[in-house]
Parts: sequence; structure tokens; C-alpha cells
Amino acid sequence: MASQDVLSQTTRLASSSALLQVLFRAVTFGLNAFTLRHLSRELLGVVNVRLTLLYSTVLFLAREAFRRACLSGSTKRNWTKTINLLWLTVPLGVFWSVFLGLVWLHLLEVPDPSVVPHYQAGVVAFGLSAVIELLGEPFWVLAQAHLFVRLKVIAESLSVVSKCVLTVVLVILYPQWGLHIFSLAQLLYTSVLVMCYIIYFGMFLGSPEATKKSFPVTRMKALLPKVVEDETFLNWKEARLTWSFFKQSFLKQILTEGERYVMTFLNVLNFGDQGVYDIVNNLGSLVARFIFLPIEESFYVFFAKVLERGKNVKDQKQDDIAMAANVLELLLKLVLLIGLTITVFGYAFSQLALDIYGGSMLSSGTGPNLLRCYSLYVLFLAINGVTECFTFALMCKEEVDRYNFVMLALSFTFLCISYFLTHWHGSVGFILANCFNMGIRIAHSTHYIYDYFKESTYRPLTGLLPSPVLILVYVISGVITVFSEVFFCCDKGWMARLIHISIGAVCFAATIITMFCTETKLVHFVRSQFLSRYMKKGT
Repeated sequence: MASQDVLSQTTRLASSSALLQVLFRAVTFGLNAFTLRHLSRELLGVVNVRLTLLYSTVLFLAREAFRRACLSGSTKRNWTKTINLLWLTVPLGVFWSVFLGLVWLHLLEVPDPSVVPHYQAGVVAFGLSAVIELLGEPFWVLAQAHLFVRLKVIAESLSVVSKCVLTVVLVILYPQWGLHIFSLAQLLYTSVLVMCYIIYFGMFLGSPEATKKSFPVTRMKALLPKVVEDETFLNWKEARLTWSFFKQSFLKQILTEGERYVMTFLNVLNFGDQGVYDIVNNLGSLVARFIFLPIEESFYVFFAKVLERGKNVKDQKQDDIAMAANVLELLLKLVLLIGLTITVFGYAFSQLALDIYGGSMLSSGTGPNLLRCYSLYVLFLAINGVTECFTFALMCKEEVDRYNFVMLALSFTFLCISYFLTHWHGSVGFILANCFNMGIRIAHSTHYIYDYFKESTYRPLTGLLPSPVLILVYVISGVITVFSEVFFCCDKGWMARLIHISIGAVCFAATIITMFCTETKLVHFVRSQFLSRYMKKGT
């Protein structure tokens, strides 16, 4: 597949992922806002921090390394051996689910049954849901490797909507069920997710479309583990790369979910405060899930396909290097401007957003300060996602192993800083520690990118330098909206709130207009790659 075709399909995947996620998440956003008014903070803390951490830890340890290893390189490979390797995620998931489930049940603090009933059943259900989701791993990797645009997003969106609808219905009808509500909803989520992939591939394999695309798998039976005569069961090169990524993924999980591990194992916050923190964290990360994550996942595939892992810039095809450098520069500029916009406008509208979403439970106390700090953290998330997706797509096995030592030191430092900052500044300390963590990771990735391109004429890191005029507009908009919040928000009635929103809208429009005038190269890239498909549909 030509590099330009890969770029076209990758941007199509990223833009479709972002747009469809916004559509489906809008529904779940409203449903979650409803449930917030009918549940205790303690119950939300146990579900969203303690049990969700169990689920995400099992999945991360069982599959993250396999995904990165099996998505590297060309799609022209021995897919039988790759599928065999991917099925190892299931027994690995069972092991981690049982082991961590015992830790969650016997070593951690158990919530008061009168406040949070059925905790043991919740641990079993969330561990089981992780194993169910791993049953769909070969399907997910095949879909991602072949850039199936809608399948991943539709499957995830349908499963999320199903989960939220069931949660709302059970909260209304059987509020006394406690964690049983979220246990059933979680099992439904993973079951719908896996069934979407199975049904799709059941219809797709053997179809004329699959034949036309020369799809490497022709029958559903080929997606099961299979011993090939006179050949090894696994591709040992992929297996060794998987082991390298596994060591890294263990450390990355600590960095990604570090604050939840500190909350869970060190008891620095009670379950109620954990619940508020998690709600604010989820609200603040909407942009990261809608935009940054689809971009990171899609362009990891792009860079891994266009450039060869482990080769320096001189040994790559120069046309591919030129395209990769240009795309990286524009991606960095795109996520930087999105992050700056969130940081500037998020500061002045945090309290209003929380009051509308969750009422006084969120808008009073530490909630607004948490969301303001998270607005800054979004900027770090934006830059880190793109720089790391390029770095991980190009690192060879030895470089990945060396990076593991960096991650080990960073993991220990992050946990210590989280613990001390939390004692000093409460739950805000977690976000400050995350900013430090992301800053170090960004420094490492940008250093790798600088070294990679230093022997060429390309300088993609210039994408991190916005126009001075645009920076000035950001500063002015930030000052104006902060003063607007002081005078009009949020306890002066709805008319004052509308004035505050109107002032913010004017400043936002001025920022966007300046962006269009000063960042013409980026605007052309977004129009030609991300939006071209939708423009064609409209004409």
C-alpha cells in the first residue's frame, strides 16, 4: 500500500473515530449526568476508581504489549502465527484477573456494606468482564491493522450506550442493588463489544468485498489458534518484541493510572473524595478520549506502516521520510492548538461546567480547582500522545528495552510525588503529579524525535511553535474570560451566566479566526485529510 494511501486511510480512521465518538458519547454524557444525581459519592468512588482500576489493569497487562507488537510492520505477514500469539492474551488475562481479584478482595480496604453493598460480586464481575473482552483481541488487531474505519468506533459506541442505558434503568428501578447495577452493566458492555466484532467478521469473511481486498483470513475458523505443520507455533520475532513491550506496558500502566493506584493502595482519599476526583477526571478527559486517543491510535499505525522500525533516517525511503516528517509536524501543531484552547478557556469555565453537569456536588469544594488544573494537564496529554506514538512506532527492540529503565525510574518518582503532593494539596496534587509525569515523557520523546531527524533537513518539532500573533490572542482571551467569570459566574443567576458564556464565545471565535489566518498550512492539512471525506459527501 502506498504511503499516501496509508495517510488517507489513517486520517479517515482518526476523523471518523472522533466524530462518531462525539455523537455516541453525547448520549452517554446525558445519561451519566442523570445517574450522578441518584447515587452516593462513595458508590461512584468504588466503581470508578477501585473496580475500574481492576478492569483496566487486567486488560493493560494482558493485551497492550501484544497490540503494539502485532500492529508493527506490514500487514503482509503470517497471520496464523500472529493470531496464535494474540490468543495468548486470554490465559494471561485469566491469570491477572484471578491474581488481582484476590488482592482486591483480601488485601485492600473493603467498603462499608451499608454504604456500598455487594463489593465482592463487583470484583468478580469486573475481572470476568476483562477476560470476556480479551476474547475479541484477534478481531480487534485485524480490524486495526487493515484500517477498518467504522467497525472499532461503532462497536465501542454501541457497547457504551448499552452499558449506560442499562445503568440508568437499574438505578431507577432497583437503586438498592448497589454494585450489582454496575456489575451487570459492565458485563453487558464487554459482551456487546466482542459480539460486534464477531458478527462483523462472520459477515465479512468470505464475502466479495473480502475477496476483492485480498483479505489474509478467509474463514472464521482461521481466527482460532492453529498448529501449522513443520512450522513454529508463534512468530518468535513478534513474541520477543511483545516481551519488550510487556515490560514497558507494566511501567506505563503505573504512570497512566498512577493516581488511582495511590488512592487504592495508600488510602490518601476516602471513597467519596475519590468519586468526585474521578468524575472531574472523566469530564476533563473528554477531549483526550474524543480527539487525542483516535489520533494517537490511528497515526501509530500510519508511522509503523510508512517507516521501518529500527532503521535510521538515512536508511528509510526519502519520500516516506518527507511525508512522515510533514505529518508529524502538522499533527503536533494540531494537538498543541487544541490543547492550548482547552487550557485557556477551560480555566474560566470549569465551575460553570461542573455546576451544569453535576450540580452542587461537583461545583462546590475542590471540584472547580480540579477541573482548572486538568485543563492544563490536557495540553500535556495532547503533546505526549503524538510524540509517543511516533517514538513507539520507530523504536527497535533494544531502544524499547532501554526506555523501560527510564520508565522504571519515572514510575517510582511519579508515585512518590503523587503521595507527597496529595498530602500537601489534596486531590489537586494528583493532577500536578500527572503534569510532571507527562512533561518528563514529552522531554524523552521530543529528544528521540530530534535525534532521529537531526541528520536530515526535516524539523518536525517546529510544530510545537505556534504563531506569536495567535499566542497573543490566547493570552488576551484568557484574561478577558477570567475577569468575566469573576463578575458574572456562577452564583448570580442564569442571565449572568449567559453573559459569561457570550463573552467566552466571542473570545473563542476571535481565536479560531486568528488560527485560520496564521496557521494556513495546518488548515489545509485538516481540510484535505480529516475533512475531505465529509466535504465530498456534502457536494
